[in-house]
Amino acid sequence: QVQLVESGGGLVQAGGSLSLSCAASGRSISGNTMGWFRQAPGKEREFVATTRASGSTYYADSVKGRFTISRDNAKNTVYLQMNSLKPEDTAVYFCALKGFDIGPASAAAHYSYWGRGTQVTVSS
Repeated sequence: QVQLVESGGGLVQAGGSLSLSCAASGRSISGNTMGWFRQAPGKEREFVATTRASGSTYYADSVKGRFTISRDNAKNTVYLQMNSLKPEDTAVYFCALKGFDIGPASAAAHYSYWGRGTQVTVSS
């Protein structure tokens, strides 16, 4: 049984930083693409960042240059460092494991496993 548990969310002022973690169990992340997505109230879930098994990364334009995704395969954990946060970054952030290398890494529909999410609130 694959479980993904996010942590590190909270309330921060605009311009501040937060670091999210996603601990996986039941499956090694080392051979899998991992992603971070977010969902704001009344909006659809949107892609934030992804890291492939090779270590390559890809970001949504809205977070490029401010967010950094990384992975520690030995700890079976993925991270999202968020800097220069803006009020529009407020959302529930979800970690996901892609499972099968089918479809674009930015598409939520192609991820097999999801965490329950962690709330990030950025005040102005």
